[in-house]
Amino acid sequence: MNLQQLRFFNEIVRQGLNISEAAAALYTSQPGISKQIRLLEEELGIEIFVRNGKRIMAVTEPGKAVLAIAQRMLQDAGNLKQVAEEFHSKNSGSLTIATTHTQARYALPPTVKQFIKRYPMVKLGLHQGSPTQIAEQVLNGEADIGIATESLALYDELVTLPCYEWNHCVIAPLNHPLLAEKKLTLAKVAKYPIVTYDFAFAGRNKINAAFAAADIQPNIALTAIDADVIKTYVELGLGIGILAKMAFIPERDKQLRMIDAEHLFKPSITRIAIRKNEYLRGYTYDFIELFAPHLNRAAVAKAMQEPAPTE
Repeated sequence: MNLQQLRFFNEIVRQGLNISEAAAALYTSQPGISKQIRLLEEELGIEIFVRNGKRIMAVTEPGKAVLAIAQRMLQDAGNLKQVAEEFHSKNSGSLTIATTHTQARYALPPTVKQFIKRYPMVKLGLHQGSPTQIAEQVLNGEADIGIATESLALYDELVTLPCYEWNHCVIAPLNHPLLAEKKLTLAKVAKYPIVTYDFAFAGRNKINAAFAAADIQPNIALTAIDADVIKTYVELGLGIGILAKMAFIPERDKQLRMIDAEHLFKPSITRIAIRKNEYLRGYTYDFIELFAPHLNRAAVAKAMQEPAPTE
């Protein structure tokens, strides 16, 4: 048994039991992977896959137990490399952040700027996706850190830490009648077509919950995953917009006006996610603290060692 065999096993599962895709992802051949999996099964004396001819149908029950151990071993092997790199080159390496468009566009730029200035030899990468995709990238080791508002806390395999609280706002084109209202209410907002986030993004669940609690049916004209898309269609007169307050920039969004809506919608919490038992490089701790100053190295290290609190 060797780590390469365990890596092949893990990748087949990660690729939806497709050996061809696993081979492509690992830059090797399909027959080579199949042979190594057979050797692994022979050594263990069990079958780890349920097969129908040459096709893999599922992971067997003993295979699931082997997979859990294999994933821990592969993670520990990666941690060993990280430890070595930490001592050989403390200020160089790579750091990949998986996040949403809103975080990448409006929340992260100051942190990224400071981090690059402090660690010019670290290759920083930003992967954008949905909260579910972000969680999966962190779990699969494709990203070191995940930053999002939704979903991250739902994964037991991740350590999630609250970064900051934020609110929604309503935006409207210049001279829109809603701007003349003295007090914004959900009923007044619901009179107009609404452009807002797709359900999986940027606190959309808080928007839905507020209307549902008031027994009001909003007229959702368009949804998007991108705050800039929302603003573009509001400028075109498609409706009013509901988006993260951080995404409205007065000096740039000159054709729009913002109305504070924090009294209408409950605040949302942006979180950082890290794989449990992951070894973090020193500059990873620094990136987290730059983004969320209350999450210093001691706080993050403690959270990595303790069970997540029940909310």
